[in-house]
Amino acid sequence: MNLSFFDQFSSPSLLGIPLILISMTFPALLLPSMDNRWITNRLSTLQLWFINLVTKQLMSPLYKKGHKWALIQTSLMFFLLLINLLGLLPYTFTPTTQLSINLALAFPLWLATLLTGLRNQPSASLWHLLPEGTPTPRIPALILIETTSLLIRPQALRVRLSANLTAGHLLIQLISTATMPLSTTMPAVSLLSLLLLFLLTILQEAEAIIQAYVFVLLLSLYLQENI
Repeated sequence: MNLSFFDQFSSPSLLGIPLILISMTFPALLLPSMDNRWITNRLSTLQLWFINLVTKQLMSPLYKKGHKWALIQTSLMFFLLLINLLGLLPYTFTPTTQLSINLALAFPLWLATLLTGLRNQPSASLWHLLPEGTPTPRIPALILIETTSLLIRPQALRVRLSANLTAGHLLIQLISTATMPLSTTMPAVSLLSLLLLFLLTILQEAEAIIQAYVFVLLLSLYLQENI
């Protein structure tokens, strides 16, 4: 059976039942649950240290009023991080390569930041649509441009995450399909492509971490404009 390079991005199913929900909830099972012991073990200590480090990095651009979003953003960060990294394993599916999944994550949070700004400071939120000192003939065009740039933010979030992960997965598959056939005809080239595949896998792991961080960081910056 001939498989396309894009078959790895199709949603898995079993007997016609989609398994994408299982693939999205499975990373939560890998996180160790917190216990009520006074003296924690090394794993719990490392987990708390890493969570505090990520939370401080995400909350650094925000004012104190935005720190109430720490739980949501930190949870989203670890959710995307685990999904992106687990998608690099063989015979796995990466839900964040789907534009619909990323839009379902980006749109509600972006809308929440927008509604927060309209509730807390409606004048300042609407002021972003029309910069001060704009000439009168340019007002309709600037309002249209600023409104478009505001509405395109969730689309940019989902396309950025999907495009970067999809490009990395496709490049890994292209190089891996050439490694085995070249092992009999050109062993040196096959060994070189294997080394390149190893380096590319490390790069893709870093890309998975960076894209999860950038996704949440941009949401933090959008929140900063509305609090």
